[in-house]
Amino acid sequence: SAPSPPKKRCTTNEKTQKMELHILEHSLKVASIAKEGIQICTHGLIKLAFLPSKTRCKFFSLTETPEDYTIIVDEDGFKELPQSEYLSVADATWLALNVVSGGGSAASSQPIGVTKIAKSVIAPLADHNISVFMLSTYQTDFILVRERDLPMVMHTLSSEFTLLRVVNGETVAANCSGVTNGFVKPKLVPRPIIHPLSSPSNMFCVTSLDPDTLPSVATLLMDVMFYSGGGKEMGAQNEDSGHIRFFSFSLIEGYISLVMDEQTTRRFPNNVLFTSASGELWKMVRIGGQPLGFDECGIVAQISEPLATADIPAYYISTFKFDHALVSTSLC
Repeated sequence: SAPSPPKKRCTTNEKTQKMELHILEHSLKVASIAKEGIQICTHGLIKLAFLPSKTRCKFFSLTETPEDYTIIVDEDGFKELPQSEYLSVADATWLALNVVSGGGSAASSQPIGVTKIAKSVIAPLADHNISVFMLSTYQTDFILVRERDLPMVMHTLSSEFTLLRVVNGETVAANCSGVTNGFVKPKLVPRPIIHPLSSPSNMFCVTSLDPDTLPSVATLLMDVMFYSGGGKEMGAQNEDSGHIRFFSFSLIEGYISLVMDEQTTRRFPNNVLFTSASGELWKMVRIGGQPLGFDECGIVAQISEPLATADIPAYYISTFKFDHALVSTSLC
């Protein structure tokens, strides 16, 4: 059956009802593909992005940065990728958490994106030394946690959220019994921003398209994803002008999300990409001078908490080496 049209982010008043935290059923891998090895993986990546009916994959995300390609994919999707010296896999199985607004349909000016969950999810997990890997999409925000950390995650968030697990596509109450014993209440400490920040000059769009229109722009998307701006000369020109190469494509449970710079959006035909009424553009802040790794806790919280305090909307995309926040240009 054809997927329903892409969801839009919920902006309901969250105070009316306890929020739900869904623990999705996908077991995820996070990996890096070196730029020089992308051609080895292109066959599998094209199948995952453009021929989902040919694979059992339900969670696929590919993000290109100047350094590499980051892929987040479920176990079925990971099987489509060849083993290669150019493929580095993070040493953990990850689970995706998703916050869903419970009830309430009254519109409000709640900030969208990671700002909405900074104080209720991101900060408490950081206080308990739980490392997270973020993926914001057009539709929602996914908080990835290591599978082995799930008992502590549930213990940390059970008072604020109704915890639900997705099992065989059905949402059922998560079993929280037995997860409260033996955990020590954390000491709350200030979280100064300790990693260097930089901001490229290009502006970005967070958008989507109807899956039914994907075939009509498939060759354009393949060009953008694998064959544009990959050369060293192009990269040097972009760095000189302050532009960086950044493109993110996600196909998750039938919904497509795209993050690309303003110049790239102009390559698409009119009326294919969804845009907000304001045609809003986002400014990127890159976090990290050296590759951040996966073990340090609190990086997302360092950035998202101050934005939440100031009610600044933000998306957040973690990649294998660096993190990326997108903030509204109307507030820059």
